[in-house]
Amino acid sequence: MRIGVLALQGAFREHRLMLESLGAETKEIRLPEHLDDLDGLIIPGGESTTVGKLAVEFGLMEQLRRLARSGFPMWGTCAGLILLAKDVGREQPLIGGLDIVVERNAFGRQVDSFETMLNVPALAEVSDTTPPVPFPGVFIRAPIVREAGPDVEVLARLEDGRIVAVRQGKLLGTAFHPELSGDERFHRYFLKLIHSAD
Repeated sequence: MRIGVLALQGAFREHRLMLESLGAETKEIRLPEHLDDLDGLIIPGGESTTVGKLAVEFGLMEQLRRLARSGFPMWGTCAGLILLAKDVGREQPLIGGLDIVVERNAFGRQVDSFETMLNVPALAEVSDTTPPVPFPGVFIRAPIVREAGPDVEVLARLEDGRIVAVRQGKLLGTAFHPELSGDERFHRYFLKLIHSAD
C-alpha cells in the first residue's frame, strides 16, 4: 500500500514515520504528477492558508479537489481538516469534500496548545481492548468542527461537546495531531478505511 503525504508544510515527516512503522510505503507529494499510483493521501497540519496557496501555486489544488469528490481516501489533520472542509467562514483556497463548517484556531494561540484524552468508539476496529482506551489528542492552534452535515459521522468530541474528529465516506478529518501522539491507532484506522468497501 502506498500512501501520499502532502509535503508543502507541516508535520509530514511524522506521518510518514508512523505509516512506515505500520508497513505502508509512503511518498511525499509536492507536484501533481506525484499523485499517481497512490492508495490514499494525508494532508498534515501546518498553516492552512499557506498550504492552500502553495497547492494552488504548484498546480495541485484542482487535482486534490477531483480526488476528494471521487471518493479517494484522504485524511486531513489540523490544517488538513480545514482544507477538507466545505466552509471555514473566510476566503481561502479549500479542497472541500467534507460537509462541515470549521472554525480555525478555535482554542487561541500556540501557547494555548494542549493534550487531552478522547473517547473514539470507532477505534474499536483497530484496538486491542473493547471499548478502546481513550486516544491522546494533541491540539496545536487547532480548529473545531462547528457544523457537520447529515452524511458526516462524528468520531470524537471534547467533553464540552465540540466536534474534533469526523468521517464522511473515505474522507477523514481530525482537529488534533495523531502523528505526534505516539499512538498508531488513527493511522491503522485510516489504512483500514482505505481497504474497506464503500
